[in-house]
Amino acid sequence: MKMFVVRIAIALRNLQQWLVAQLAFGFLNLLKVFPADPAIRFADRVARRVGPKLGRHKLMRVNLRNAYPEKTDEELEQIAIASWGHMGRLAAEYVFLDRLFDFDPDQEKPGRVEVSGIPIFVDLRDNPRPFIVFTAHTGNFELLPVAGKAFGLEVMVLFRPPNNPYIAEKVFAFRASRMGQLVPSHAGSSFALARRLEAGGGVGVLVDQKFRKGLKTTFFGRPVQTNPLLAKLVRQFNADVYPARCIRLPDNRYRLEIEPKIELPRDAKGNLDVQGTAQVLNDKVESWVREYPEQWLWYHDRWHIKRQL
Repeated sequence: MKMFVVRIAIALRNLQQWLVAQLAFGFLNLLKVFPADPAIRFADRVARRVGPKLGRHKLMRVNLRNAYPEKTDEELEQIAIASWGHMGRLAAEYVFLDRLFDFDPDQEKPGRVEVSGIPIFVDLRDNPRPFIVFTAHTGNFELLPVAGKAFGLEVMVLFRPPNNPYIAEKVFAFRASRMGQLVPSHAGSSFALARRLEAGGGVGVLVDQKFRKGLKTTFFGRPVQTNPLLAKLVRQFNADVYPARCIRLPDNRYRLEIEPKIELPRDAKGNLDVQGTAQVLNDKVESWVREYPEQWLWYHDRWHIKRQL
């Protein structure tokens, strides 16, 4: 009897996930009917209306209040609603990702996408060596590996699949055809990244995710736990590290930036400071978020406070 109840519960959960996936796919397929610009603006408006009615909005407001104690409630609410809008845009941009990336270095008239740091892309492509590009959930971060592939720069990308298996399958297939080699985040993913670096290649990672067993660091002055993976890979392979981000511009345009190699902290013997490196990553991401706070995904439980709500 107990096993029967468990099977029923699993079946109901699978059904719920399937229905959610079909609803999401239906919305995205509807957007395909329209040109990119009106579809992205429509998704922005819908998310701004729906987002504040969801349970995650409370978490978002708490995160914002903790990060910006000097701001008024009205200012924080404006950032929160704008952040929902950017999440809506991110969903819609998936549909049009092929059409959005129109960068052409030989084109005189600026396109939808502009790229800063082209010499770095070219240097990494033409002078192979172990390197790591890190970014955060800001702007349309999905465009960065697309840009790398467009420049002929093959980067192995570590990503966390959505919890919904039906959505995860679609997302993986979509990303794999546009972003090069992908590695789902799981227990053995670090070995795949290590093999890539050992072969003199490059990897890309997101560094602003919650990691319960991570190093004790701070983010916006509050304690967080940070994944030590990047620092450990640098220590093992002496890889160069480059920050990169996407910034949404007015009129559905984008700026992709890859910054010069950063110098990481080392001890008196020249050994990499793993703890200090984790903090350097947080500080860089915080500087990005402070510049464009509405473009970061504040609904993430980065500070592990959801259990307190």
